[in-house]
Amino acid sequence: MSKHPRGEATRKAILAAAEQVFADVGYEAARMEDVAQVVGIRRPSIVYHFPSKQDLYDAVESDLFENMHAASRLALKQAQGPLERLLALLDAWLDYIVQRPTAARILQRLVADVTPRHGNPVRFSELALSDMDAVIEEGVRAGCFRPINTMLVINGVSAATLFYVCNGRQLGDARAYSPSDPDMLREFRALLHRTCCAAVLA
Repeated sequence: MSKHPRGEATRKAILAAAEQVFADVGYEAARMEDVAQVVGIRRPSIVYHFPSKQDLYDAVESDLFENMHAASRLALKQAQGPLERLLALLDAWLDYIVQRPTAARILQRLVADVTPRHGNPVRFSELALSDMDAVIEEGVRAGCFRPINTMLVINGVSAATLFYVCNGRQLGDARAYSPSDPDMLREFRALLHRTCCAAVLA
């Protein structure tokens, strides 16, 4: 990583452009040249920071999950009790994905296409998965939650969140919505909370 401000700014611009390209076309179809064009630089400038497309993709995915984890930890610090902490974690995930819809599309693609991970699907997502593991296990130990496989909760709420963010323009004009619309987001958040409570409460 460059220690010079200009080099760091270029690196950040490359990551932002790459995130958009990977979200739009997926790992296989994405080209370094496409990213360079978005940034307004030549391909060799990208290779200076990221020698291969895999390196670039890894940096994007790492940044995505590190920031998601940071948002989760901040939310959890402000919550007390297992259920409040679980709902705070869900809210952190939802708000993060709504504010960063490219992340939602990349995550959707990761579910369907294992190519970018080469046999280690949790190399970067382990941060987020561990956050949920810890909160669920805490609730079970405290007797607040029934014993439940964390993956059932993650599949139930994560899939709903990703579809909510990605489907705003995918269901036809008559059903179109903005995921960030306050009323729509409030309704979906309440639905997410009810779903999660039904899953974990004895």
